[in-house]
Amino acid sequence: MKRREFITLIGGAAATWPLAARAQQPHRVRRIGLLVPATADDREFQARVGAFLQELQQLGWAIGRNIRIDTRWATANATDIRKHAEELAELAPDVILAHGTSTVRPLLQTTRTVPVVAAVIVDPVGSGLVASLARPGGNATGFMTIEYGMSGKWLELLKEIVAGVTRVAVLRDPTQGSGISQFAAIQAVAPSLMVNVSPIDARDAGEIEHTLAAFARSSNDGLIVPAGAAAQRHRDLIVRLAAQHKLPTVYYERSFVAAGGLISYGSDLIDHYRRAAAYVDRILKGEKPADLPVQAPIKYELVINLKTAKALGLEVPPTLLARADEVIE
Repeated sequence: MKRREFITLIGGAAATWPLAARAQQPHRVRRIGLLVPATADDREFQARVGAFLQELQQLGWAIGRNIRIDTRWATANATDIRKHAEELAELAPDVILAHGTSTVRPLLQTTRTVPVVAAVIVDPVGSGLVASLARPGGNATGFMTIEYGMSGKWLELLKEIVAGVTRVAVLRDPTQGSGISQFAAIQAVAPSLMVNVSPIDARDAGEIEHTLAAFARSSNDGLIVPAGAAAQRHRDLIVRLAAQHKLPTVYYERSFVAAGGLISYGSDLIDHYRRAAAYVDRILKGEKPADLPVQAPIKYELVINLKTAKALGLEVPPTLLARADEVIE
């Protein structure tokens, strides 16, 4: 089944699962909370949640028979996320599935007893969410979306698709250690590619607009958007500004390219949600998140938007197209 068909099938169903769960009153169920930093009509997140629930079903858990799902589509607003985190914690579910530091942190500030599984997390140790990758130690564990060493690959891809690029901005969140570490990995490979890289802070929409406008000055400029909550929160703005300023841009995950970005390389987040279902299953069967190691990504995907490439006047090298896992036309 093609990805687009999968998203339509699973995503549409995902939007109705919480309603189906509430409509039935099974005698004995286990309760699972979902805290999603998006709106209910976000197709990318619908597909991820759908994959999670589909995998749970494969593991023997069925809504209305032995599990209940309480989903909170919390948007990307920090205040809304905190409110919904508190609501879910008050329900005292058996486990909560979360996405990223923006949802995991408020959950851990609310409860230190309810198990939390992060389907996606960037730097859980550096963010203080777990004690170590091997032994998380608290009530949270999960799946890392990047390894810092792969960050240099983004610059290599940008150079491959735009051979003449000499100046590259890296849009990072300076308040997160992961943003600094990803920039350092990119900076390490820049000399060998004869590219000058510089960080651009991404704390809020106004700062992003101002700094990108100030940076984009020539046809030799490019942009890299590493993983981070700020980038996810301002995804549509960043994609629009990259198009407006004619900046060839490499992103850390597929949703940016689906929204009109040029190219992305990162872990397959559908796969993350499937793997997270296995951790939820183990917790429901009695294991503790403190004993479940945080796992590194095992499946990466390269996605290219040919329509965006054409709008930027770029011809994607055939060798790069041949390596792509998905081409959006």
